[in-house]
Amino acid sequence: MALQIYNTMTRSKEQFVPQESGRVKMYVCGPTVYGYMHIGNARPVIVFDTVRNYLEQIGYEVNYVTNFTDVDDKLIRKAEEMNTTVAEVAEIFINAYWEDLAGLSVKPATMNPRVTQSMELIIEFIKELEEKGYAYENGGDVYYRTAKFSNYGKLSRQNLEELHFGIRVEVDSRKEKPEDFVLWKAAKPGEIHWSSPWGDGRPGWHIECSAMAREFLGDTIDIHGGGQDLQFPHHECECAQTEALSGKPLSNYWMHNGFINIGDEKMSKSLGNGLLVKDIRQRFKAGTIRYFMLSTHYRNPLNFTEESMLSAEKSTERIALAESNVKHRLELDPEGAKGQASEQITERLTAIVGNFHAKMQDDFNTPDAITAMFDWVSLANNTLANSEALSVDFAALLQAFAEMNAVLRLTPEIEEEVAGEEVERLIAERAEARKNKNWGRSDEIRDELNAMGILLEDTPQGMRWRRK
Repeated sequence: MALQIYNTMTRSKEQFVPQESGRVKMYVCGPTVYGYMHIGNARPVIVFDTVRNYLEQIGYEVNYVTNFTDVDDKLIRKAEEMNTTVAEVAEIFINAYWEDLAGLSVKPATMNPRVTQSMELIIEFIKELEEKGYAYENGGDVYYRTAKFSNYGKLSRQNLEELHFGIRVEVDSRKEKPEDFVLWKAAKPGEIHWSSPWGDGRPGWHIECSAMAREFLGDTIDIHGGGQDLQFPHHECECAQTEALSGKPLSNYWMHNGFINIGDEKMSKSLGNGLLVKDIRQRFKAGTIRYFMLSTHYRNPLNFTEESMLSAEKSTERIALAESNVKHRLELDPEGAKGQASEQITERLTAIVGNFHAKMQDDFNTPDAITAMFDWVSLANNTLANSEALSVDFAALLQAFAEMNAVLRLTPEIEEEVAGEEVERLIAERAEARKNKNWGRSDEIRDELNAMGILLEDTPQGMRWRRK
């Protein structure tokens, strides 16, 4: 098998070949930290976390960089609303971002450079563009001269002549061409600013990623990722900036995830239908949110509804229950888990895991990879129902599951849970009721525990409990 990635630049699937054997340079555009992460932000976070997980699983060392935009117009306005500083706003929402990442079972990036800590890199980048004739200054603002970069529009397939003046391109009389974009913005009175050759100001949005990607990953990245909405103008402008200086491709592979709709409507602030991850996490576990995100191919649009989340919850519970039951069965005979699994189990697991990898190798086809996990669930349940199954078979089942789950992360590492005195009392009372064949009281206790968020499972190996 060879990993195939759909490259937005060529509009085709291509075999993935990194520049350096065994190592991948990966850059994903990070958040502008002026508010809490919404469900639309969460999709690229989960998608590219999964991409990174898979690359690491098949043996690559991944240098994964995602930035924080911690100064721009939105942060300035937010600081005014909150009667605080831009730095304090950034700190509040960066901390909230880390909490959401943990709540989504997303691993931190290798590096998270901040714009405010990269100002010298950014200014130097703009100076180089100016020296080469790709940038010009007017009134303290510095603009990129798009007419000089002949390939502007190649990534997004935009035709500059067809851009609607005043709609797709900001009207600014100081620009040579309407499609020129800002690299450095002169500071208004009282605004946060940095000194530069063009006066006090701060960087434009697009230049930040070009400067940080070059500094931490080099002129050419293996994979550059982000949401579909970033193709134009953000990624298009990144290409123009970086390639004007290096003469090399900014990235060999461009990956873009599709939009999220809310109840069949495109999510937008104007509609007021944005859903915050911190609120969704109060209702649903990380595995449920990840399942929802990964059950549709990353390039396709995704529709968020109450029903879709409840369905994802049921599906992840089914997977988690099978995993938990296999672990419980193995705990009953840990010494018996040594040696080779039976031929039948080995053959089935080889086929299931092989199919999982085949689907992931096909442009990270997570919906079909999840189907492979359900094949594992069926095999696990059938093996659990077989009284003659060996502990080595259950050990092999868990090893196969761990390999797949390390990529998708649909269930967390199971921790030892403490029931609490009241729960333990009710469980003991129910056991006594069942022993005395008092089925009515047994059912009553089950309902009481269910109302407390405790699910009981009567297995061939005895009664077990877990939290919802």
